[in-house]
Amino acid sequence: MKNLKALRSVVPFILLFSCGNTLQFKDPLKRLDLGGITNDEAASGIKEALENGAGVGTDFLSKKDGFYKNLAYKILFPPEAQKIEQTLRKYGFGKQCDKVIENINRGAEMAVAEAKPVFVKAITSMSIKDAIGIVTGGDGAGTQYLKQATTNDLTEKFKPIIQQSLDKTEATKYWTQAMKSYNKLPGVQKINPDLNSHVTTKALEALFSQIELEENKIRKNPLARTSEILKKVFNFADLKKKK
Repeated sequence: MKNLKALRSVVPFILLFSCGNTLQFKDPLKRLDLGGITNDEAASGIKEALENGAGVGTDFLSKKDGFYKNLAYKILFPPEAQKIEQTLRKYGFGKQCDKVIENINRGAEMAVAEAKPVFVKAITSMSIKDAIGIVTGGDGAGTQYLKQATTNDLTEKFKPIIQQSLDKTEATKYWTQAMKSYNKLPGVQKINPDLNSHVTTKALEALFSQIELEENKIRKNPLARTSEILKKVFNFADLKKKK
């Protein structure tokens, strides 16, 4: 019994300071003494917070002008194509550049609407070990985990969605026309940057940003904890933060 009590007393400190390496051992009670919440509850709480963030983020960004008229997320020409844009505008192709920008943003808005199931699947597959470390990890901990753990897979899954959306909004057509116009100009080095990769990267950055905003809202504002599991888990995180 003494050994069991000792184990219970040190486990919360192991969880608090080891973050990425939590639950490397087997718990004989299949429960950790986390101040009244179980392993499963901690995992459920952080997953629900991230799912909420993914839902709010995709809804916000997928509406019309979610990207196009949003100063924080509007997608412009890729950095390596900024000179192309400047040159095209100089030679009177400004309207063509504007059309490219509008349509790649419309493509991102359309693609994000299809992204929710991809994010939800990534979130629900999160392990209990990772989730518990995230609960006490502070602002954005869940989003940062999600970004590190899933960006490569999400990029591959998201690219065909982006391509389909870019084709549907005719962004691909306008981009091709702009590149052809540029490459015909005298004295320029021919170039054709990867539009899909650029839009995919920017769309995922925007989604992660929105998920983090929602996660932090739940961490900071008790009124944003709209379910019993969110209240229970993040009230516990509040108590840990005060100690």
